[in-house]
Amino acid sequence: PTVTTSSATNISTTSVTIGGHVTYDGGASVTEHGVVYSTVSNPVINNIYHTTKVVGSGTGSFSVNLTNLVEGTTYYVRAYAINEKGTAYGNQVVFTTLAIENGHEYVDLGLSVKWATCNVGASKPEEYGDYFAWGETQPKEVYSWTNYAHGTATDALTKYTDSDGLTHLEKEDDAAVTNWGGDWRMPTQEEMAELLNKCSWHWTTMNGVTGYLVSAQNGNSLFLPAAGYRISQAMNDGGTYGRYWTSDK
Repeated sequence: PTVTTSSATNISTTSVTIGGHVTYDGGASVTEHGVVYSTVSNPVINNIYHTTKVVGSGTGSFSVNLTNLVEGTTYYVRAYAINEKGTAYGNQVVFTTLAIENGHEYVDLGLSVKWATCNVGASKPEEYGDYFAWGETQPKEVYSWTNYAHGTATDALTKYTDSDGLTHLEKEDDAAVTNWGGDWRMPTQEEMAELLNKCSWHWTTMNGVTGYLVSAQNGNSLFLPAAGYRISQAMNDGGTYGRYWTSDK
C-alpha cells in the first residue's frame, strides 16, 4: 500500500492527535492501518520499543489521539498500512510534548530557549492575556505617562535612563518573573530575533482568534495571537496586530 503520515496537532503534555492517509491499497485489500510511535527514530510495528495504535482498515484518512505520553519528550511517528503483500510506512513526523515550568506549559522549538505556550495572564494559546507597560508587572485600567512606574515622559524617566545605564529589565520589573516565578522571564531582543528568523510564520486563526502560527524546524509550533495594544483606556488593533515586549530597552 501507499500511506502518508499527517501532522501532529493538539499537542499537550501527555497527548497528541495524529494519523495518516492510505492513498493506494497496492492492489490488495488493506487489512489494517494505524500509527506506530516511539522515542526512537523510524519506529516499526511488532517491536518492543515501539507502540502501535491500530485505527482500522481500508484506504482513506484516519486519525487517533495518542495518550499517556511523557511530558517534554520527543516522539517519532509513522503511519502504516498492511495488505497481503506486506507493510508500508508513511513519512516520519517528529513532535515534542509540552513541558511544565512552575505551573505553566512551554514548548521546545529547537532554539536557544524554550517558549511559553501562552501569554502571561492567559490560560490558552489563543487568549490575549494581560497587558503591561514596559517595566511594569501588573495590568491597569489606564495606560499613560501619568501613572507610569518609571517616569512621566521619555525625557523624565526615573529608571532605565542614560545615567543609570540600565538597558535590560531587572527581575523586579519583569512581568514574567514576578507573575510566573520559577525560571520564567521575558525574552531578549536576540531571542526574539531568533524566533523571527529561525521559524516560519503563518497568518491564521486558532479557535476564531487571528494571529501567527510560528512553526519550528523540529515540527513544534507556537501561536501568537494578534492581541493589539492598549493606550489610555482604549484597546487598539486587536485581531489585526500583535505587539510583544522584549526585556531589552
